[in-house]
Amino acid sequence: MRLPSRAVMLIAVAALPLALTACSTGSTGSTGSTTDSGTGASAQPAKTKAPDSGLLTGTQLKKALAPASAFPAGLTLESDGSADSGGQFLSPTGRKTGKPDCTRLETTSWIQVSGYKGGVSFAQNGYANKTEEVDQEIDAFQGTTAAAVMKALRGVAAECAAYTDTDAHAKVKLTGTATAGLGDEAYTMTLTSGYWENGTTLIAARSGNSVVTVLSTAGGDNGAASAKKVTTTILSALKK
Repeated sequence: MRLPSRAVMLIAVAALPLALTACSTGSTGSTGSTTDSGTGASAQPAKTKAPDSGLLTGTQLKKALAPASAFPAGLTLESDGSADSGGQFLSPTGRKTGKPDCTRLETTSWIQVSGYKGGVSFAQNGYANKTEEVDQEIDAFQGTTAAAVMKALRGVAAECAAYTDTDAHAKVKLTGTATAGLGDEAYTMTLTSGYWENGTTLIAARSGNSVVTVLSTAGGDNGAASAKKVTTTILSALKK
């Protein structure tokens, strides 16, 4: 289930006006449009590119999520874990600095451990049974923020190399490594503990302005194979 902070942002977006008032630039007075004395053509103001231009909406990102066939057999869709930002964009937020909450690496929306709440658009869902789960999420960011998120996640791997799980009070070890062949850049983290029957694999992969994050505990390999399959499937869909 997505963390409450993102749900609050969605409510805020739903309350936004659906139409903007356009400002008129025309004038019939002596202070109207400026005319070039040589050509008689009116000077045109430079057009500023919208910060969300070219980004996929939550509705579009939802279509890029991996289908059920990409997940291990026996796992079913968790209806309460499905969410997206719809056809509108959320307001961008800055990064929260300070020591990361390492326990968030064990939850859905674990991208938030980077200090960023998420993108200006997103889509997510998860599949699970009684003992295993695989969660997927795509966030789209403005400008160079997607690359900054990836950098922050690499830093988290170093800061959370060893931490204590708050639920079971288990000692958790984290190993991280850059992963070639997935999108423009990718990073894989593996969480293990002597208290767990199986570990957890986390993969973050960037494709342009989008960051894909996958969590898996499915399989005897700490979820590695299933996490990579889901990530690869999403990246292929984003390229279409």
